[in-house]
Amino acid sequence: MSNALLIFSALLLLITAVNFFSIRQPKSIPQIDTPITVLIPVRNEAENITALIDSLTNQSHIEELEIIFIDDSSEDGTGKLLSEAKSAGAPITIVNAPTLPNNWLGKPWALQQGFLAARGEIIVTLDADVRLLPTAIAQTVAMLGARDFISAYPKQVAITFAERLVQPLLQWSWMTTVPLRVAERSSRTSLAVANGQFFVVKKSALDQVAGFKQISTEVLDDMKLARALISSGAHGGVADGSKLAQTRMYKNFTEIKAGYGKSLWSAFSNPLGATLAIVFVF
Repeated sequence: MSNALLIFSALLLLITAVNFFSIRQPKSIPQIDTPITVLIPVRNEAENITALIDSLTNQSHIEELEIIFIDDSSEDGTGKLLSEAKSAGAPITIVNAPTLPNNWLGKPWALQQGFLAARGEIIVTLDADVRLLPTAIAQTVAMLGARDFISAYPKQVAITFAERLVQPLLQWSWMTTVPLRVAERSSRTSLAVANGQFFVVKKSALDQVAGFKQISTEVLDDMKLARALISSGAHGGVADGSKLAQTRMYKNFTEIKAGYGKSLWSAFSNPLGATLAIVFVF
């Protein structure tokens, strides 16, 4: 048993080392002439709106950047802040998501409304709590290259003890188990890795899966979108976005429990799956 565990640990270490040296990194800062649309679904994100708009309107090295905020029935003044920013000259488009229909969750529904309005050839989906460096989108599009999608994994800011204990598991989960360069070229959906916090995809690839329709009821919308794209023939994966973007997902254990409880239940919603996940983490 001990030998098997040792071999297993060595295998994880080997995958980690290969990924450490081969994961895509932002390098040059090219001038991007391909039209780009950024989609930001927002619901009760008033505390993030001002900084987020500043982050987006300061993007450089992009000739044509369309910024679409999709307000999903916010009740905290998010819509008012967006309207005020637009009136003050911010180059943003505001879409109010229609009433949520059956068989849709809020975030995929909002993204679908933005997708239907988008004019860019490259689509960027962004969470409201992500902050970008001025060259972040241009450098990530450069890493996209001939691939169909890429997820520039932001730096995960962790301050409290609970955050520092849990948040590193996000990167650990795929850095130790998925050979990233192999996954980029593979047609196996089991190798999909993605992060919806900062996700870049060619619109032509999204068209093949009808936008976000295939993930309309998915809690793990980013991973499920990556798998849908791969199933349609697209290829892509993750990149190191820690020098381009950062976010603080949760601020205390209560938020962590609520956030990961929802997503982990979606991933391991039966006793066997939960037991295997616990054993693996241990």
